[in-house]
Amino acid sequence: MGLAMTPAEFRAWRQAQGLSLSGAAKALGVSRRMIMLYDKGEKPDAAAPDGIAEITIPRAIALACAAIEAGLEPAGRK
Repeated sequence: MGLAMTPAEFRAWRQAQGLSLSGAAKALGVSRRMIMLYDKGEKPDAAAPDGIAEITIPRAIALACAAIEAGLEPAGRK
């Protein structure tokens, strides 16, 4: 995984971890709706020319995915 994470990479990560949308939301500390948007890679946007805007997966989410994959816990937890 590079600095950015594509929706396809996110979806593949989630599936490889065996996480449902709700499970991924809980693991990453975000809403189920955000996981759905990350999976799809786009969201409705009235301001966009075609009514659809691409989703940018934040670097913090990509790093959290890598940490979960590596079996790491949040700092301060043992």
